Amino acid sequence: MSRHSSLLRQTLTYSQKEAVASATMTATGDNFFNAFAVYLQASTMQMGWLTAFPQLLGAAMQLLSVWISAWFPCRQLVTVVAVFQAVVVLLIAMLAVFHPGNAMILLIVLAVLYHSAMNLIQPQWRAWMGSLVPKRRRGLFFASRTRLTMGTSLAVFIGGGALLYAGEKLQVPWLGFTILFGVAACGRLLSSRFLWLMHDPAPHHTLEGQGVFIATLKEIRKALHDDVFRHYSFFVAGMQGMVAISAPFFAVYMLKELDFNYFQFSLNSVASIATQFLSLKFWGRLSDRYGNRLVMLSCSSMIPVIPALWLVSPDFYYLFLLQMLSGLFWSGFTLSTANYLYDIRPHRTNFATYAAAQSGIGAIMVFIGAAAGGLLASHADSLRALLPFTLSSSLFIVFLTSGIMRALVLLWFIPRAVEPHIRPRPRLLQIIYRVSRFNPISGVVLDWLTVTERKPRDQPPEE
Repeated sequence: MSRHSSLLRQTLTYSQKEAVASATMTATGDNFFNAFAVYLQASTMQMGWLTAFPQLLGAAMQLLSVWISAWFPCRQLVTVVAVFQAVVVLLIAMLAVFHPGNAMILLIVLAVLYHSAMNLIQPQWRAWMGSLVPKRRRGLFFASRTRLTMGTSLAVFIGGGALLYAGEKLQVPWLGFTILFGVAACGRLLSSRFLWLMHDPAPHHTLEGQGVFIATLKEIRKALHDDVFRHYSFFVAGMQGMVAISAPFFAVYMLKELDFNYFQFSLNSVASIATQFLSLKFWGRLSDRYGNRLVMLSCSSMIPVIPALWLVSPDFYYLFLLQMLSGLFWSGFTLSTANYLYDIRPHRTNFATYAAAQSGIGAIMVFIGAAAGGLLASHADSLRALLPFTLSSSLFIVFLTSGIMRALVLLWFIPRAVEPHIRPRPRLLQIIYRVSRFNPISGVVLDWLTVTERKPRDQPPEE
């Protein structure tokens, strides 16, 4: 028993170190891909593709991951895919060095592989950690891990921006990107090392995954026949898709049209991400007190307004404050929609299946939205000339279209948004989430991990 406890403590320590190492890669990929695409002189259509294809194919990997698990144990699969992902990031660094003529096409392909690896790992990592971390320690452990991830990510955001700014000042921007992605690749390789050193309590694989895969597909099909779940899924996916219309082009607007340097661009992202993380507890308390439906609809009502506010002023400090406001409402939207999904699922059904179904629908809508945004941006100059009023940037057409479409999705959902009464989660249960990564669609991405009993108010915390 003592040996088991020692092995568990050692493994959890490795996991915390792995969080820091992997965050150097995820923060780099999620924050700087669009900036790198702008440096590579991507067309507006290519900017849309850079968001569209990785999201779509990456989500499909989550289902494939369930099937692959029939032949490989979690630790082997996660570690091998993590090494592969490190190689992908290293190849992205090589694009900055050699800058081939088809660099943007190669970046899109590599971004697809990057996101596919990320989504292939996620279900396996969740299953592995779920079997490893004792239920009584999950809340504390993942809260600590999330703090490490966020601290490292914010440092990478700021440090990466400073590095690219220095490269730009020295007239060697390619070197800044090479070092940035090279460090990210090294971080993922170190992460792979820690993953391999961690203990796997179920090292022998079984063929049960084949049955799980079929059962998952059946559960997803059954879930979509439920009106409440279907309306919710179309709402969240629709909102993600309409946001994807404009998401790739904020980097283009800041770096090319406003002539922000890379450090200013990074600080703009930090404003949103840090605000989202810091306000999660605030929205969690409001959701517990007033219900997830109220928080979800309140935050959703602000999301359509945000793109229009980008038209007010190009001032750096104004946009910094706007990103903080955006982060505040995106934080509430992200947390409340995740909790709402738990509340509306039928009793005693698999929450992970419903989350996977919603994620898949969302990926399809992001693909459609990003592709449409690229097409719209490519014709924005012609469309601006037809307007009876003046816009200082053609990209404002994309921003306004995205805002209008977000509002239409919200108006469709409001009469269909039910107040669930079947899940006493706020009193009896707590859902354990972790901040897994960030994306250009909504910022912080929460990964559901487990549901545990909530401690009574008078019970002391675990040591």
